[in-house]
Amino acid sequence: MNPRVDKVKPLAKHRLELHFTDGQVRLFDMTPYLGTGIFAELQDPAIFNTAVASLGTVTWANGADLCPDTLYLGSIEQQLKAG
Repeated sequence: MNPRVDKVKPLAKHRLELHFTDGQVRLFDMTPYLGTGIFAELQDPAIFNTAVASLGTVTWANGADLCPDTLYLGSIEQQLKAG
């Protein structure tokens, strides 16, 4: 089982900064999903920015969510800047 999301920060250009339960910080690009079903509503920044971590994944106010494994496997590990 992959780690689960415990914190999310919506970023510009429909990206998500994801903090996982194993301590990793990863970047996930939502762009490929924005033309499909309920995810099309996330093109609106007001809706996209409602992203919250919930039960190990990310959910939005419009009811959209993603499998936590999709978020982990489809994201890129980020290095946190010291400071």
